[in-house]
Amino acid sequence: MTSTHSLPDPWSGPDRTWRNFLRDAWHLARPYFQQSEDRWKARLMLALIVALNLGSVYMSVLFNEWYNVFYSALQDKNASLFWQQMVRFSWLAAIAIVIAVYKFYVTQLLDLRWRAWMTRTYMARWLSGCRYYHLELAQGSGAMLSDNPDQRIQEDIGGFTGSALGISMGLLNSVVTLVSFITILWNVSGSISFSLWGSAHTVPGYMVWVAFGYCAVGSVIAHYIGRALIRLNFWQQRREADFRYSLVRVREYSEAIAFDRGEAASSQQLDGRFSRVLANYLQLIKAQKRLVWFTSFFQQAAIIFPFLVSVPRYLRGSIKLGDVMQIANAFGKVQDALSWFIDSYPALAGWRATTERLTSFDRGIAPAEVAASEAVTERALPPSQYAVQGDTLEVEGLTCCLPDGTPQLGAQALQMKPGETVLLQGPSGSGKSTFLRALAGIWPHAHGQVTLPMDSMFLPQRPYLPVGTLRAVLAYPEEVGHYADADMRAVLDQVRLGHLAVSLDAEDNWSQKLSGGEQQRVAIARALLKQPRWIFADEATSALDAATETRVYRLLVDMVQSRQGGMLSVAHRHRVAEFHAARWCMRAEAEPQGPAEHVFWTIEPQADGAPCPEE
Repeated sequence: MTSTHSLPDPWSGPDRTWRNFLRDAWHLARPYFQQSEDRWKARLMLALIVALNLGSVYMSVLFNEWYNVFYSALQDKNASLFWQQMVRFSWLAAIAIVIAVYKFYVTQLLDLRWRAWMTRTYMARWLSGCRYYHLELAQGSGAMLSDNPDQRIQEDIGGFTGSALGISMGLLNSVVTLVSFITILWNVSGSISFSLWGSAHTVPGYMVWVAFGYCAVGSVIAHYIGRALIRLNFWQQRREADFRYSLVRVREYSEAIAFDRGEAASSQQLDGRFSRVLANYLQLIKAQKRLVWFTSFFQQAAIIFPFLVSVPRYLRGSIKLGDVMQIANAFGKVQDALSWFIDSYPALAGWRATTERLTSFDRGIAPAEVAASEAVTERALPPSQYAVQGDTLEVEGLTCCLPDGTPQLGAQALQMKPGETVLLQGPSGSGKSTFLRALAGIWPHAHGQVTLPMDSMFLPQRPYLPVGTLRAVLAYPEEVGHYADADMRAVLDQVRLGHLAVSLDAEDNWSQKLSGGEQQRVAIARALLKQPRWIFADEATSALDAATETRVYRLLVDMVQSRQGGMLSVAHRHRVAEFHAARWCMRAEAEPQGPAEHVFWTIEPQADGAPCPEE
């Protein structure tokens, strides 16, 4: 298990300053209040929250004045004044309660609306232009801070908005409280006289200076003790997300784990992830303990300190008990305001870590957005190199690279016309699936000329089945009501899944309930529903038995030919070949710029339609 102390510090470097953190936080917060369709309501609610916070501070000032009159009435045994102050306290408390309730309600409501807008915005950005796919591809290239987008969207956005409102309003309260009570403390604390080196000195409002010095020293010490919380909070969320993702993977591949009797290995892997969570959390607790030691001492000392200073004047008869209580209350308010940084340090550390995670996620999405805006398309290739038009597949000068930039395959001149069926053959790992990704326009590491015919559909080896009703699964990615029930039942019968026709409205995790072959047949049923003119299949029948594979291929070929389209398949089984009139072969040649063991593949048509040599 890796020690937490050996973790890299995400806050190292010249750009990891508090100033840049605030800039990043403003960059994340600004769009909602300046660009969203909800901006005027948001501004109004924010103004109301500010007003309620100012009202709360004003009530504190009134309570401070009440302390003086109330305790002086007790000292003077003035019953009439005592009961007057009790009545005054009642309506002051009532107003304070109303302000507190609506301050909470409006703040939470704004937090909810802000989170909803940011969540939907980031989901849209993440899902647009295959950015979710490109971010996953980037994980193996050292993009450490762009991981776990599910956590960023589901958890970090809520943490960011809640912390932003809580911390900003807390800071506002502290500033206004300081401004409101510093004059009170200055007036009630009086002055202190002392001799220094034979000279007499008088310091007016000395309690104000004491409060400033007390809190300044405390803030420096708190920052020194608590600065480790920033790094540890960041890594705690990362460890938690990794552990959660591993648990989801076990659920996703539960059947495969069961077949392999992999419970022990999976348990060991999960325990390793969880141990990292616990190790970092233990360090986080220890860092928090050190900070709590100091803040607890600091806060307790602040309670007794104003009494130690003001009581001697009270005992001399210079001031009344009410004055003592007012001094103590005013000192406490000023001290609390000046101690905002100390008290809020754990929250600031968590907010800074959350802001950095969201900022890195934002930066991970941004390049794809810039490329899309420059290209006026959401494809991996710009319009000058990629087009969806016409009735012909055309590829010219295409090169596909690995994520590290190493060339993997190339195709100089390929063409498919309507009515043609082509089988792409080659050894495993030669890049056949990568070639189809380039044709689809989703592979970001490609350059060349690609023209994809209109009305095309891609069938991957492992189709996506969303959690929900079977009706929604069949209609995906169209709306649920896009196809008639009779059509859905018909295509299920065609792919030998007629027994599922009674379950169209049943909600389930179909990727877990259905076998691999059934999932592939559901994907083929989708194609039969959609009726595309062109089909691009990547081992789309690899989990089917021979009879079913023959049946569904006949259905697909008949469909595209009846619609005057074409079909390009990637498959290793020889029985698939009978449904294709032509062959494209993957041929190996040396890569002059790469290492000696690296192989560069070219795609070339087989002139006579015979099987490829490698097959």
